[in-house]
Amino acid sequence: MENALYVVATPIGNLGDISLRALETLRAADLVACEDTRHARHLLDHHGIKAQTLALHQHNENEAAEKLLRLLGDGKRIAMISDAGTPGVSDPGARAVAAVRAAGFRVIPLPGPNAAIAAMSAAGLADERFLFVGFLPAKVGARRTAIGELAGVQAALVFYEAPHRVAETIADLAATLEPQREIVIARELTKMFEQIEKLPLAEASAWLAADPNRSRGEFVLVVSGPPPREGLDVESDRVLAALLAELPVKQAAKLAAEITGQPKNALYARALALKDENV
Repeated sequence: MENALYVVATPIGNLGDISLRALETLRAADLVACEDTRHARHLLDHHGIKAQTLALHQHNENEAAEKLLRLLGDGKRIAMISDAGTPGVSDPGARAVAAVRAAGFRVIPLPGPNAAIAAMSAAGLADERFLFVGFLPAKVGARRTAIGELAGVQAALVFYEAPHRVAETIADLAATLEPQREIVIARELTKMFEQIEKLPLAEASAWLAADPNRSRGEFVLVVSGPPPREGLDVESDRVLAALLAELPVKQAAKLAAEITGQPKNALYARALALKDENV
């Protein structure tokens, strides 16, 4: 095992989901940098690994990275883990990796458990692409704005959410996106009370409210992509809407036709409809 920083994916719930390579790396490492030393010790003890640990979390990542650089300079082998899943993916680690790379040391990734990919694999959605969003903003206005900006993305959308905000987030998704979209609500993945439910987005809030236990645990929400629109494509619609914010209907339709190549009459009719919707 060479002198390097090893970015190690660890289980998101079931401790048996760790890879053989991850176990070998953690056993051979001179130090394990971890988000929470107590949480990491539970995993390490479960597999009989007596490694020294160092806290590296969102509040001390810059300082901890400096310690890693000194240790790497001394020829040490360092493994980095988060509380669950892959470091640097909605978890601390990205800044430390950047510092290590900038200093010229090698960074070696060990792939493994990831909640977003686990949810996608069980979603059964027809979308060929997905966009990993992670956590939406906590404040209502910012969250709704963020969802609105994602509405036209031609892909399934993957979110992480905490139990105390999941009801609000699902309500905002349903209020902002098309009701015919589907949502997959995946909670407590790989754990004892794992639950994966697929249903129309418009029915999700009622489903969640029907049983208090459905709001417990950590969540991955997967929302299907936008339904096909008859006539204009999503990009033409977006261009037209942006032009309408600044120009009269006729001028906006003419310019949108030049930009997108879509028929001017269709764009004009759509512009009138958009104006009526905003009255």
